[in-house]
Amino acid sequence: MAGRWRDGCGELVVHGGGRGASVTVPLEIAASYRARTKGLLGREFLDGAMLLSPASGVHTFRMRMPIDVAYLDRHLRVIAVRTMPPGRLGMPRVRARHVVEAMAGAMKGWGVREGVRVEVVSSGVEVGP
Repeated sequence: MAGRWRDGCGELVVHGGGRGASVTVPLEIAASYRARTKGLLGREFLDGAMLLSPASGVHTFRMRMPIDVAYLDRHLRVIAVRTMPPGRLGMPRVRARHVVEAMAGAMKGWGVREGVRVEVVSSGVEVGP
């Protein structure tokens, strides 16, 4: 079930992901306004995924890499998955409460697709100032 998270690290668990087994992915959590605004800007690589919460849409202006974007509802069920090249404005999803970003192509390998449920396991380790 979705909760309120703090900026930090954790894991994204994709239930029923790749071939029916759960898949666990390293996760950065961006829950503060400052962390969500920075997101992946200026990065050239991401090991795992980043959760933006709350969020219903994203953009890729000033990004250096294409990304996969998964829109999640309040129950952490995937509403839609899109791949966005740099310099684009993604359409906000009305039912979306959270967004997960990853390097382009990664989500397909994890089994992230419409209808799949994910879980966020926070490690309690905060990042940032």
